[in-house]
Amino acid sequence: MSDSELRYTFGGDEHLFIEVSEAMSLKAFFRSLSLTNAIKNLALPGVLDICLANASCQIRFNPDILPPLTLLDKIQAIEEHTDVTKTLSTRIIEMPVLYNDPWTHETLMRFRERHQDPQSTDLEYATRLNGLPDVETFIAQHSGAPWFVSMVGFVAGLPFMYQMVEQERQIQVPKYLTPRTDTPQLSLGHGGCFGCIYSVRGAGGYQLFGITPAPIYDTQQRLPYLKNSMVFFRTGDIVQFRPIDRNEYDQIITQVERGEFTLRIRPVEFDLSAFEADPQSCTAYLQEILYGN
Repeated sequence: MSDSELRYTFGGDEHLFIEVSEAMSLKAFFRSLSLTNAIKNLALPGVLDICLANASCQIRFNPDILPPLTLLDKIQAIEEHTDVTKTLSTRIIEMPVLYNDPWTHETLMRFRERHQDPQSTDLEYATRLNGLPDVETFIAQHSGAPWFVSMVGFVAGLPFMYQMVEQERQIQVPKYLTPRTDTPQLSLGHGGCFGCIYSVRGAGGYQLFGITPAPIYDTQQRLPYLKNSMVFFRTGDIVQFRPIDRNEYDQIITQVERGEFTLRIRPVEFDLSAFEADPQSCTAYLQEILYGN
């Protein structure tokens, strides 16, 4: 599959899957974003849902209104003429994280028989696999550059995040050999090149690195930043993790319980061309937007 070739696959009678790339990259995401926007603009009768993913998209349609091959023909007709979006008006968000916390540690130790290296913790395993000298260095690398939310899903409100660094600096860790049957809510996970935050408690197969005290999904919408939507993250959000200690974690939990906690959020214009030209300068600019006066 070449960089310019799209792969189309029908799923049953009601779904069309469009794969933009076999590998995740911000370039592939922006092409997927541009394609989904172009399909929306067609306003085809019979299209029920258009779902954007990391490097692909999926369309759900009513075949009684829109025959599958007609849908395929119309999308292929606009494919070559769709300009790839290079800029995005979005927001950058600081997420506090207690790395190596007691709750994810207790959980991962209960499931060592499902892990590639039962003698290590997930953090130790990821540190060694990525050629880093110690866990502290791994945490510094994990929190040193922002992460781009390329998809929200799997369970309600769970963000899939791709770190905004050069490809050779991407953190790579496989998922568990067999998924866990338990994962604490708001755990910070990693599988392949993707990070995530588990929005609810449940099963999971990603390596566990820490936990955030900041809710990201709440049907009661009790916190200020959740008033507009019970699902906090949106595709295109940029996330900056900030390591915290147990004392600050407990303070934030108290603020959450009182309904007083809020996140640091700033609007930002992201330019894909600027990132591709100089990733480090681009992410430094994003961090300046987040923390500048």
